[in-house]
Amino acid sequence: MSRLPIRLRITLAFAAAMAVVLTALGLFIYLRYADHLNESFDQGLRSREAELGALAATSGAGLQTSGARIDKQESFAQVLDANGRIVDTVPQLAGDPLLTGADLERASREQTFFNRDSVPGLEGHARMLAGPVQANGRTLVVVVGGSIDDRDESLANLRTILLIGGPVALLLASLAGYWVAGTALRPVEAMRRRAAEISAAGPDQRLPLPDTDDELRRLGETLNAMLGRLETALARERAFVDDASHELRTPLATHKTELELALRYANTPEEMRAALRSAIEEVDRLIGLAEDLLVLARSQDGKLALDLRRVGVRDVFDGVRERFAGRVESSGRELTVEDADGLHVEGDRLRLDQALSNLVENAIQHGDGGITVRANHSDGRVELHVEDRGPGFPPEFIDRAFERFSRADPARSGGGTGLGLAIVEAIAQAHRGRAQVRNRDAGGADAWIELPQ
Repeated sequence: MSRLPIRLRITLAFAAAMAVVLTALGLFIYLRYADHLNESFDQGLRSREAELGALAATSGAGLQTSGARIDKQESFAQVLDANGRIVDTVPQLAGDPLLTGADLERASREQTFFNRDSVPGLEGHARMLAGPVQANGRTLVVVVGGSIDDRDESLANLRTILLIGGPVALLLASLAGYWVAGTALRPVEAMRRRAAEISAAGPDQRLPLPDTDDELRRLGETLNAMLGRLETALARERAFVDDASHELRTPLATHKTELELALRYANTPEEMRAALRSAIEEVDRLIGLAEDLLVLARSQDGKLALDLRRVGVRDVFDGVRERFAGRVESSGRELTVEDADGLHVEGDRLRLDQALSNLVENAIQHGDGGITVRANHSDGRVELHVEDRGPGFPPEFIDRAFERFSRADPARSGGGTGLGLAIVEAIAQAHRGRAQVRNRDAGGADAWIELPQ
């Protein structure tokens, strides 16, 4: 069943439901009609029994000569005494009492209905009503009845109509359900065909949406939104590949040029060593870039390995102070590390050092004035801030500060790759935190990572 097309499955389910409904409705109609016929027939017997009972009690006229309403073809009547002897009867029942034994005794006490497979003079089944009546000081039993062939024939005709009309109605309803299902699923097929045509070469295409405001339209809108996100992600991946290729090409070209110059023009050991030192610097830059790309790739796949431990914020700050104190001092700037004694986070010490170092490196390269490293604590979260006194971030850059290869001013990048802040965000997210930047009201930039304590 699950392998059948949806349209056929819907039709079969609809047909099954319609079959149950039609069967229940047909049975209800049949039983109600049968009850109505039985009630009408029994009511007629009651009327005739009352009429004949009154006649037997007040008149000595016989059934054969009285004005009683007896249809000799379809009805019959008989009057019996308490011993079962025939007191009066219609001609076709002469000599044959209708009730004997227990049936007669019961009818002598109360009105009782009886069914007979056959009655002399009548064809088919019969139903009769017998009841007591007092006449001239004795108890008589009046029996009236009639053939139920007409009732059986009416029910048989109704059964025929239901047995023929039911399947026809079910077939027509199933065909209508099949057509309605096809109409309802037509937008799905249109979306499927368009989806089959969409490729990486044309990611801007979207699925057609039905005019109706229903579940299929909402599904199409959701899928189109997903295609939009995929288009954005694909564009970012292409830009990432282009930027990575460019960043790798430049140091490789420089490295090759320096080696060629050393091979061609270096005549003394000093010149050769100078060329090798420059080449080593380019190799270090390539290694750093490769490591940065690896960190981003692993973080994107959720595979950035962390050695989580209880880390003191003060220890991280001390490491940053030792690492950058000489460099900041040589540039004529000041590095201030505020006290963070007592604050701890659950994190990877090496990764936290890397993230905070990237923030300080960013402040050194792109900021100005003194640099402050401080920590805030609130609501079970710890914020590690790096502030500078420079011009701050361009307003249009803040929203994309953590994008890979993004630079506030590519013309004055200072040799950076544009991956520093992206790595900071990746490390923060790996620690179930986040990274943010803003411009300080007093001037300068403020970049920080927020970590669970």
